[in-house]
Amino acid sequence: MTDEPGQHVVLALGSNLGDRLATLQGGVAELLREPGLTLTALSPVYETVPVGGPPQPEYLNAVLIARTTLPPEALLHRCQQAEQAFHRVRTEVWGPRTLDVDVIVYGDLVSDDPVLTLPHPRARERAFVLAPWLDAEPGAHLPGQGQVSGLLAAVGREGVRRRDDLTLRPPS
Repeated sequence: MTDEPGQHVVLALGSNLGDRLATLQGGVAELLREPGLTLTALSPVYETVPVGGPPQPEYLNAVLIARTTLPPEALLHRCQQAEQAFHRVRTEVWGPRTLDVDVIVYGDLVSDDPVLTLPHPRARERAFVLAPWLDAEPGAHLPGQGQVSGLLAAVGREGVRRRDDLTLRPPS
């Protein structure tokens, strides 16, 4: 953790269309372009098989950990703006996408608001979120669910490969 003000947040990024790595890098830059979100950690990149949905290409996934002074709804809006900047189209549930940005954790907030459920309701089941998150924050805890290390051990790492040849960099 840092001494930065605000709430600790975890954002999961994924891309499986176009230049996936460039899109993830651009998504990181877009998220951090405006004040209100300060990067504290950026995970390694993982290549993962799609979960659910139609047949589609494999994803690149990463996790961004930050401090934010934005309220939850404004953070969600920032994530959606980043998706729109990369022409995200929402035509099919769990379908392919240029960029997907999910708010996984916002501090210790637990909410069943249908617009922004926190923590993310399926994070505990998704190795493509848990594995990069654990790399970026080894002591991570999912509010109300437990240690990320234990959750990842329970779901396993099948279909999730760390790509040390691919790297995301903090914006300069």
